[in-house]
Amino acid sequence: MSKIWLVTGAASGLGAGIARAALDAGDLVVAADIDTARLSAAYAGSGDRVLAANLDIRDALQAEAAVKAAVERFGRIDILVNNAGYGQFGPFEEIAPESAERQFATNVFGTFNVTRAVLPVMRRQRSGYLINMSSNGGFKGVSGASMYSASKFAIEGFSEALALEVAGFGIRLTLVEPGAFRTDFLDDVALKQGDISVDDYREFRARANAVFAQRNHRQVGDPAKLG
Repeated sequence: MSKIWLVTGAASGLGAGIARAALDAGDLVVAADIDTARLSAAYAGSGDRVLAANLDIRDALQAEAAVKAAVERFGRIDILVNNAGYGQFGPFEEIAPESAERQFATNVFGTFNVTRAVLPVMRRQRSGYLINMSSNGGFKGVSGASMYSASKFAIEGFSEALALEVAGFGIRLTLVEPGAFRTDFLDDVALKQGDISVDDYREFRARANAVFAQRNHRQVGDPAKLG
């Protein structure tokens, strides 16, 4: 029997690698992403095996609508992959409060929104599997990525506690903490730099930007293999 996957951030990168692996295994996928154009292009040949859902995970109502559409189409949700997110990089002092809040609104509260929408479905089923994507920056602090690391540490703590809370309903949870993968994570769309220029961090910033440019799309990790 085919499993039903809901994958956020499914238009590219790790989300696309996971969704395509699920399709290759014969399963059905609700592919959710804020970028509807890329989402449509990524699954143009998948027919009715994929339900494309426009989803900004920061919007709880959109999360509820995507889950409702998934259940109406496929009848259930077996696996949720909370993958959508981005990296707010730069020294802490160069990040405006609004940017720090946006990082948490996406990586943390966005994950909460989708999980909160899915859990009632899984509890009714008395089965389900949650996969939360954190980062290696979620178990060790990364210099120049204090806000990103903080958000991913939050996902780690949330996941470890949630796994205990839902185990009695037949729901399992896996926390994934990947390193560097060949995705668009270091592109301008997915990675944000600081808002304020502090002269004492000028050399630090230059070194970090040089590393980003050198590594972008050359990372060792293969999204398809992770999927």
